[in-house]
Amino acid sequence: MRSKKNQPQSPGTAGSSRRDLLKGAVAMGAAPLVAGAAGCAGPSIGAPPQESKEPLGRRKLGRLEVSAVGLGVQNMSRKYETTVPNRSQMLNIIRAAFDRGVTFYDAAEAYGPHEVERILGEGVAPFRDKVQIATKFGWNIDQETGKRRPGLNSRPEHIKRVVEGMLRRLRTDRIDLLYQHRVDPEVPIEDVAGAVQELMGQGKVLYWGLSEMGLNTLRRAHAALPVSAVQNEYSMLWRGPERDVIPLCEQLGIGFVPWSPLGIGFLAGAIDANTRFAPGDIRGVEPRFSPENLPHNLALVELVKSWAQRKQAFPAQIALAWLLAQKPWVVPIPGTTQMAHMLENNGAAAVRFTSSELADLNSAIAAIQVQGQRLPDAVLVFSGVESPPKK
Repeated sequence: MRSKKNQPQSPGTAGSSRRDLLKGAVAMGAAPLVAGAAGCAGPSIGAPPQESKEPLGRRKLGRLEVSAVGLGVQNMSRKYETTVPNRSQMLNIIRAAFDRGVTFYDAAEAYGPHEVERILGEGVAPFRDKVQIATKFGWNIDQETGKRRPGLNSRPEHIKRVVEGMLRRLRTDRIDLLYQHRVDPEVPIEDVAGAVQELMGQGKVLYWGLSEMGLNTLRRAHAALPVSAVQNEYSMLWRGPERDVIPLCEQLGIGFVPWSPLGIGFLAGAIDANTRFAPGDIRGVEPRFSPENLPHNLALVELVKSWAQRKQAFPAQIALAWLLAQKPWVVPIPGTTQMAHMLENNGAAAVRFTSSELADLNSAIAAIQVQGQRLPDAVLVFSGVESPPKK
């Protein structure tokens, strides 16, 4: 365990995950989405597999320094196809990523629930003090049983209880980056910031962030306690943050962490016009992957593949390198349950675009109008929420 004097000072049940939450959201019209980094799955087209020898590089999220590409571990307790991965293989991926320069690992209390944090804690145990762990609170999850209860819960006392459980599961004495997973419409963000600040004072949390929040809530949160990072969905498939969120992050000096940077495997070539999704696979209820919209949206995949051939890279690397080229404080966190895909994703940091190439690629992406919402209405209701005013 690291001594607290060296820390910077700040001004459920396993086997279920985001798929279950989505099914509940669609059925009830108001169930939580647990969002995180999407996996890179399926065949890749491009150069023969070559592991990049170039250092992965470092980037800043506020004052927190991390590897330029992180690793999302959401699916390591249950994949999109609802199968449960081999645990020892997941530990090997976590450790192999570290050996290749990855120092930024992203989890959440709700992934599992709880089980993904246990896997990550075991995986990074041999080198805990050399990596940065991010995890998230905010869903209404029973701390003893891991059972999901309806709605959200960011009450200050609940946050403190959640963090104690996180520390045990992660086998650590501090969380490097703690996000509010979704804004609780019943709790002023200033109260949330106050609870996090107390945890910082105790050395249990080093930095904090928000995910899929309303813009005014981000401003208020940052004023109450400086925010290091925002985690929102962002990729070639969903560019919504470019309108307001990323400009606000730039204005406030906040880093940006795209979840689902590969469009849930779509941009890596994992989905084609003949793809049919297994029951429980979240992609089966996303409108952009419906039989009506998918054939049109595959034009984006063809564009990525053409650039992969042009740059002698894999499609996933093109999609991630494009994100890295947007801002120097953007840090994608692709997730995977396959060693080959982890190695492939890390190689994105070595792919470079000239200014002319980037302009050409941006123009081509903009010309493809993605059809279909990124998520069902019952799930989108949890994004862009504004915190209630502090009384």
